[in-house]
Amino acid sequence: MKALLLEDVGGNPVIKTVNMPELIAGNIRICIKAAALNHRDVWIQKGLYPAMKLPMILGSDGAGVVDEIGDGVDSRWVGKNVVINPSFEWGTNSKAQGNDFKILGMPRPGTFAEYIVVPQEQVIEAPEHLNFNQAASLPLAGLTAYRALFTRADLQAGEKVLITGIGGGVALFAMQFASAAGCRVWGTSSSHQKIKSAKKLGLEGGYNYQDESWSIEAFAETGGFDVIIDGAAGKQYGELIDAAAPGGRIVHYGGTAGEPDNLPIRKMFWKQLNILGTTMGTAEDFAHMIHFVSEKQIAPIIDSAIPLSNAADAFARMDSGEQFGKLVLSV
Repeated sequence: MKALLLEDVGGNPVIKTVNMPELIAGNIRICIKAAALNHRDVWIQKGLYPAMKLPMILGSDGAGVVDEIGDGVDSRWVGKNVVINPSFEWGTNSKAQGNDFKILGMPRPGTFAEYIVVPQEQVIEAPEHLNFNQAASLPLAGLTAYRALFTRADLQAGEKVLITGIGGGVALFAMQFASAAGCRVWGTSSSHQKIKSAKKLGLEGGYNYQDESWSIEAFAETGGFDVIIDGAAGKQYGELIDAAAPGGRIVHYGGTAGEPDNLPIRKMFWKQLNILGTTMGTAEDFAHMIHFVSEKQIAPIIDSAIPLSNAADAFARMDSGEQFGKLVLSV
């Protein structure tokens, strides 16, 4: 089969012919129809990931058709359109992942290939209203956004939500999910165009985080946010504290801007804030996310669909931060 293989740190993944993955008991083989890129793939490409194992087929997001099953798997799975849960071996504690937790696409071969074999419990039927490109966009970013909002922040209808870095995959899913749950949603970005585009999709307002007074303006306009979803942290962390409403919850799913210079502890305890961390999610989170997307008829926002053979263009666009929505690789 053909697969997109990363052979060297810093190099572009290349199309290679590799052996078909072995089908074992309890597993299913999926003919991948579409896969989607995440920042994680770019970080691995740059060597910014522990326990690198090369060459490797990257890719955490994928959707396709079950074409063969291993022993012990119900034959009714054959021919079904499915999405793959990229969160492997979470463990028995629903509150946090265990030591064996892994994400599909490193160290386990990922979705940037014509076929993949995974345990049957890692798949779920794709929402009927989505095409393959849309379904492939859901797994990692959708799961991360869903757990951040509902499992960790316990989001309630009517609350005010701020999502940083609007335009990225997780951020846009968080915007869509919070809006569908009956919340009012604002966002931040360094791009006026991304804020403008997000407003067309339901964002109530937006702030340029490069403006030093944005958090003061935001608090004055809204009275503070009940929930803040952030994947950046960094030097401007204190502005999230300023923008939060008393008793608010700030949920972090990443730290792309680095560690904060300082933590304004006095503001944090005086405001009675809850600072929460989150990573991916459990199998239950994934199932609930897919059900929520189906129930609310949510359509993922896709920046562009690029042939697997032109994957280098997708990696470059992801690295530049220019995308608005998910970058899909058509297989």
